[in-house]
Amino acid sequence: MSAARTTAEPLKIGLLGAGNVGSQVARTLVEERALISSRVGAPIKLIGVAVRDVEAPRDWKIPGELLTTDAEALVDEADLIIELMGGLEPAGTLVERALRAGTAVVTGNKALLAVQGGKLSQAAAESGALLRFEAAVGGAIPILRPIQESLSGDRITKVMGIVNGTTNYILDQMDSTGAAFYDALAEAQRLGYAESDPTADVEGHDAAAKAAILGALAFHAPFSIDDVYCEGITSVTSADIEAAAASGYVIKLLAIVEKNDDGAILRVHPTLLPRTHPLASVRGAFNAVFVVAENAGELMFYGQGAGGLPTSSAIMGDVVSVARRLHSGPDHPGTTDTNGDSQTVRALPVDDARTQYYIDMEVADREGVIAEVARVLADHHVSIESMRQPGSVSTDGEVDTEAARERGAVVQIVTHLAKEKHLSDTVSTLRALDVVLAVNSVLRVEVEQ
Repeated sequence: MSAARTTAEPLKIGLLGAGNVGSQVARTLVEERALISSRVGAPIKLIGVAVRDVEAPRDWKIPGELLTTDAEALVDEADLIIELMGGLEPAGTLVERALRAGTAVVTGNKALLAVQGGKLSQAAAESGALLRFEAAVGGAIPILRPIQESLSGDRITKVMGIVNGTTNYILDQMDSTGAAFYDALAEAQRLGYAESDPTADVEGHDAAAKAAILGALAFHAPFSIDDVYCEGITSVTSADIEAAAASGYVIKLLAIVEKNDDGAILRVHPTLLPRTHPLASVRGAFNAVFVVAENAGELMFYGQGAGGLPTSSAIMGDVVSVARRLHSGPDHPGTTDTNGDSQTVRALPVDDARTQYYIDMEVADREGVIAEVARVLADHHVSIESMRQPGSVSTDGEVDTEAARERGAVVQIVTHLAKEKHLSDTVSTLRALDVVLAVNSVLRVEVEQ
């Protein structure tokens, strides 16, 4: 890549993909060309949009002369490629082709980055190409650039966020309206927050991909989605939501990446948050990311997490930033900075995490049961922070005073902070006790620092 562009020729931009986001990006590049050029400080020009079907209807009618099915030729001609195709292939091959040729790339493809981010970063570093992907995490929320640039002189110790709008909408509906999981999911689909196949969202896979990207940037290590422990929200019940509310908590699906002396732990799972925590107030399909750094302290970034317009805003922010560097010359080659101290930060298993557990179980309603449960916790080096006995539940999960006499009592425990492995072993032992009739729910608890 040259140190700077001195020619008066426009910066040639190629767009791969013209779906919901791609169409909005194309519209901005065409209709707002003069404005974008003025902000870059040099002329820009959209030279082509690679699509599978040039006749397909789109949110914005792209001029026919821009549409092409020859993505490779477009990659080879452009100075800057915007990849919005999604998926691993052919997106991965095309992005790598561009980077190895020294062509700058802006992408919002979280799945690609979570799987091949290390390889693509290496390709960018070797050729000096610029690689940006702000839109891959949090939609319109500007979180990656602050991590890469604003906090580059600080040490980030933890990043924790609500990074999937679909699951946040579902859990918020369950909490605020009492809706059942599948009713809330159906409403999310009706509103366009959830896909017809919501598996990637509700099983946590989308959030796990974003956690891998956040961890890679925060801790300068080439983490992938395989390094992320992942649980979805399909097992969260209305009873869990009600019990959490009664104890002053709200349940959120969190992506958490945290660093300790031995390495970094990356995890995604439903979490009980105190209602006083800043993330607890994030409603609907909004996203928010909470960052903890040694010197800056606690920071939170909040905004729209999905949709064509918000995501296109993040894409265009990257486009302007990259175009400026191409015009004036970059401060340094490469941009992802995931290789800096990767030899010193390794992914640790979730067993090494230190967290708290919320355990909801049915126990025999007789003398000495609570003492036996407490003994199991103590044997596993786990102590009890709080305990509630709200009543009993029947086999359909509803509170039932008659069942209290016939089946047993409900006990809800919140533990103190302990190692994940000790907590997991504790639950396994509790399940095996004769006095424990059922362990209904086990959820992690995140406390305010």
